[in-house]
Amino acid sequence: MVQQKSYFNTHMDIFGIDFTSRPSRKKPLTCATCTFADNHLSYKILEEWASFTEFEQFLQRQSVAVTGIDFPFGQSRRFIENSGWPKTWDGYISHVATLEREEFRQVLEDYKKDRADGDKEHRRQNDIAAGSISPQKLYGVPVALMFYEGAPRLLQSNVSIPGLRNTKSKHIVVEAYPGVLARALIGRLSYKNDTKEKQTVEQFTARKDILAGLGSPSFKALYGFSVDTPENLVKDPTGDNLDAYLCAIQAAWAYKSNFKRAEKADPLEGWIAHPF
Repeated sequence: MVQQKSYFNTHMDIFGIDFTSRPSRKKPLTCATCTFADNHLSYKILEEWASFTEFEQFLQRQSVAVTGIDFPFGQSRRFIENSGWPKTWDGYISHVATLEREEFRQVLEDYKKDRADGDKEHRRQNDIAAGSISPQKLYGVPVALMFYEGAPRLLQSNVSIPGLRNTKSKHIVVEAYPGVLARALIGRLSYKNDTKEKQTVEQFTARKDILAGLGSPSFKALYGFSVDTPENLVKDPTGDNLDAYLCAIQAAWAYKSNFKRAEKADPLEGWIAHPF
């Protein structure tokens, strides 16, 4: 486990990244830049990256920072063991990196082919706790492809991932899932949609309610610190800008807690930065 006690109670750069498996100008990767000091997270700027090149360059930075990224860093232990993949995170991510995108897709499809309903796509322990879908999911929200594009890039970089991969880098990366934080604030109300025709006034109101919730005593009781509530983030109907900030908040929580959840995490599956 990566220990961060020597950095705590000082200024810390915090980043949150909303991820996509096919970044473009229309649907870029979104990065929120923040700072954590005096038990408060301050929002600074938002960047958009239209390709993976900018993401890879970001990961190579050798600065002291904590970053939360919204994609599954691992697969379920059940899937890994049934598939005969290497029994270490580095090992099976290295294996995934050898597969072309369509080859990886076919591996997942073949796995499901002869399995009973309810036993085709497995969730990790933290997926069950967070209410997130299986990292084998290819359709709808294709988190399997986000895993395919994201996890090998984490491995190729020098970042440290508490519970999964320890390096000498002081750039610490954790898995974020903004949906679980949003639900803690507004329940299961819809607050975003990528399709213009499905973007509603009710979703705009829900985003405003999330922002209001971030400034509430109940949020501070849950996460243990206060945060800025930048109103410009609610204007994006896709929710990507807000989600990037929620990822940064989860990264700040992981930092404040000294990454303690990593101690109990499955070393194949990883963990999600949220106080369950």
